[in-house]
Amino acid sequence: MTSPVRESIDFLFDLEQFGVKLGLDNIRLLRTALGQPDRSFKSIIVAGTNGKGSVAAMIETALRAAGYTAGCYSSPHLMALEERFAVGGRPIARETLTAEADRLRATVERLLDDGRLPAPPTFFEATTAVALSLFARAGVEAAVLEVGMGGRFDATNVVTPVAAAISSIDLDHQQYLGATLADIAYEKAGVIKPGAVVVTGETKPPALDVLRRVARERGAQLIEASRDVEIRAALRGGWTEVEMTTPVRRYGPLRLGLRGRHQVGNAAVAVRLLEGLHDCGLPVPPEAILEGLGGVRWAGRLDVAAVDARRSIVLDAAHNPAAVAAFATYVEEVWPGGVPLVFAALRDKDVKGMLSALGNAVKTIFCPPLASPRALPPDTLLAEIRSARPDLRAAAAASPAAALDAAWRLGDVIGAAGSTYLVGEIMSELAARGETPRRTETGQAPG
Repeated sequence: MTSPVRESIDFLFDLEQFGVKLGLDNIRLLRTALGQPDRSFKSIIVAGTNGKGSVAAMIETALRAAGYTAGCYSSPHLMALEERFAVGGRPIARETLTAEADRLRATVERLLDDGRLPAPPTFFEATTAVALSLFARAGVEAAVLEVGMGGRFDATNVVTPVAAAISSIDLDHQQYLGATLADIAYEKAGVIKPGAVVVTGETKPPALDVLRRVARERGAQLIEASRDVEIRAALRGGWTEVEMTTPVRRYGPLRLGLRGRHQVGNAAVAVRLLEGLHDCGLPVPPEAILEGLGGVRWAGRLDVAAVDARRSIVLDAAHNPAAVAAFATYVEEVWPGGVPLVFAALRDKDVKGMLSALGNAVKTIFCPPLASPRALPPDTLLAEIRSARPDLRAAAAASPAAALDAAWRLGDVIGAAGSTYLVGEIMSELAARGETPRRTETGQAPG
């Protein structure tokens, strides 16, 4: 007999068959039918090609440190759907998600029956509606909403945020967002609201010019973190230590809670947005901002974890060239000889670009199959590697488990990157073995 819990969660996952639909009509209908739940809390929206999840996590951590009841909606999840919805820094309970999914299903069925909803919502539209409803029911004071893709027509953009961030702009999802940086910047600029504050870490002129123009047209205040934050940073023991000076005050020195030099730019965006919340009725004191930078956690994103006293793994959901370059830079700095890599990718990703971005961070790659139908088969991926990077040794593996074992036979420290799905499957495999990775808190990982 199918459990009610499973049926409710299946309702959400069944919506994945409707794919990606850019537009706000469905989510507006759902939001209205649910009673406009986001009007009970203040929203902060975070867009960006890379770094938006990290920026969102820093902001949410700082809000909690300031004493606010905060929610965070992020995507995708690694192991369980509940990860997408956090209240008070913890994923919601399965029972809570089940209740919200039941309410949404009833709402969707009613809207379909009376003809107001012409077709079922997409999975992301549905989970966004669930997030808004459960945050209101939980009584959050502020919610940080991570954009799924783009910004202008993303379901999260149904809210009117008190502030917004655009972490970075790079090439990804071109089939939906456009072929150029300027095209993609225009889509992400959709989160810029009239009269609002928006902070960006973007520096590339084609994209930055678009953000400046849209902000000017909408009467919004665009803060360019790269221009008005003075930063001193150094990598020590695998962690980045920073001092930041903004137009408001100096922060640090402190150790960032997320690894990699690229997090310095994300931290600057988070700091400037948090400072700007004072004028939005959400003042965040300096000590809470410091906690947001130093106490933040973001699983599976350049996450160095020990499996036992000897073996460790660098888990990174990097899935485009810019993100893989950040992974490679970190690996080369901490392990100059490189690490064996477990690698997989989806069909619609720039695989050649990612392979090129790996640089000298790896010498050997193991390619397992993934459960997702969108994943490239290992033999296809091997052909891509042999074409783009003939200098690398590469082999197919029967499963993520087999790839892990093969990589660890070559070294005590290994990497895994290329796909969020890969990181999730590896984390599930290690948990099934009773080898749940433990985040290394000081220095670099063993090995």
